[in-house]
Amino acid sequence: MRIVFSLLMAITCCAAASAQTVNIIPQPVSVKTGKGQFTVSPSTVLVVQDEGDRKAADFLNKYLRQYYGFSLPVKKQATKNAIRFNTRKFIRKPDNDAYSFSSTPAGVSIDGDTYEGTFYGMQTLIQLLPLTKSKSLAIPAVSIQDEPRFGYRGMMLDCSRHFFDLAFVKKYIDYLALHKFNYFHWHLTDDQGWRIEIKKYPELMSKGAWRNGTVIGRYPGTGNDNEHYGGYYTQEQVKEIVQYAADRHITVVPEIEMPGHASAAITAYPDLSCFPETPTKAYYPKECAWAGDSTGKQVVQSWGVYADVFCAGKENTFKFLQDVIDEILPLFPSQYIHVGGDECPKSNWQKCAKCQQRMKENNLKDEHELQSYFIQRMEKYINEKGKTLIGWDEILEGGLAPNAWVMSWRGEKGGIEAAKQHHNVIMTPTDYVYFDYNQTKKEDSVTIGGYINLEKVYGYNPVPKELTAEEGKFIVGAQANLWTEYVTNPGKVEYMVFPRMTALSEVLWTPLEKKNWPAFEKKLKTQYKRYDRWGSDYHKEHFKATAANK
Repeated sequence: MRIVFSLLMAITCCAAASAQTVNIIPQPVSVKTGKGQFTVSPSTVLVVQDEGDRKAADFLNKYLRQYYGFSLPVKKQATKNAIRFNTRKFIRKPDNDAYSFSSTPAGVSIDGDTYEGTFYGMQTLIQLLPLTKSKSLAIPAVSIQDEPRFGYRGMMLDCSRHFFDLAFVKKYIDYLALHKFNYFHWHLTDDQGWRIEIKKYPELMSKGAWRNGTVIGRYPGTGNDNEHYGGYYTQEQVKEIVQYAADRHITVVPEIEMPGHASAAITAYPDLSCFPETPTKAYYPKECAWAGDSTGKQVVQSWGVYADVFCAGKENTFKFLQDVIDEILPLFPSQYIHVGGDECPKSNWQKCAKCQQRMKENNLKDEHELQSYFIQRMEKYINEKGKTLIGWDEILEGGLAPNAWVMSWRGEKGGIEAAKQHHNVIMTPTDYVYFDYNQTKKEDSVTIGGYINLEKVYGYNPVPKELTAEEGKFIVGAQANLWTEYVTNPGKVEYMVFPRMTALSEVLWTPLEKKNWPAFEKKLKTQYKRYDRWGSDYHKEHFKATAANK
């Protein structure tokens, strides 16, 4: 009898231990496990007394319906069997989106310092739910104190090289919300396609949004698919996406590329080029196959950087871009607008009489200073509209625009330089957070190349050691970029971002001293099951690759 009793006790203890397993990503600041568990069932009530917390309740109910088959009633009060959302009221909004979370056998309380904080506490609740579908969901008793390390936690999606429909853009935003990201950088224009409706310039959609073909395979390609390809988002669809993101406490930052990466816009309006009569094919790599009409300006069909850029010497260039900004800004409540500023060849400017005249009139010593003139002029216009300009680190060349934020992509050097000048910086270096790079040394599909495995992403610290403590305060956060030259469909997007995006969420949220790679690896096995639950594709080779490298 004693043996049976001992076995029963052991089984009970194991079950209790199992019930207390907590796998939360990103790792919270403080987690203390308690005794017992709370069971979420269809009779559980969501208590929402403040309409500002309705977003958290609605997201949770949508998640429960989608993955567990039921939702919960929302009421202003309940005495028992309740999940309570409460955002604390302050005279001034706190600087950080902190929250506290408490679950006991009697119920769950989520208390945020801000509505965002309460929403993040709800995301923590989702990660405590069991992974098997049931209408009786036991979550462990825990006490959590938590807040994000960085105020800017972003992910970028390039919809210019390949176009993704509204449904998938929303799904991508949901992925961000589930990982406590708060910025979605939407890359909307480039050489390969213009993706946003501008009513004053209809040919951006009829011409600039479409290309006559796309190279096959890795650059320079093995041919051309000869397929008319493209698409764009109407302004109503953009509003829908922006609201969808806002309901998840995510800010959408649009990117309108200038002065380079402008072929699609120039296709629609050739006079924006220094040389309107020169056909696009003249700039096109000879080793890349071309489809369709080769006369005049065309949306390019391969990848890379092209010399046909916005003419900096023409006033109509600035009029066009200001008109575009005028239509863009009402669509995006974001304080920030991204203007690119990267990879702008200067060869046409060197040969253009109007650009050279502009340099002479403004005492500019070279074309780098002409680019600085271009960006600073656009920044002044954007600032007059009450907005802040963000650009890639090339905007440092020739002198940084006065109030600009810098995204440092060519390593960390540009970010370090900008932070030392007391400009806000978002770190996004190629060697840590370019998610179009390979995940294993031998990739199983075509990518742009490079190699960034999961452990490298996890090991990234966005604040460089070269900065003083005071300078380090100008590193406001970081983001990962997914360029889509070789990412043609939603499944490939998921495959390229997961699980690296999950690792980045902990980089950006969790205090540096709380990060723990072995602990994260253990949690990742549970996270894989979440990906499966979401029906998402993901890179499954991490543990195999780790074993092979030992």
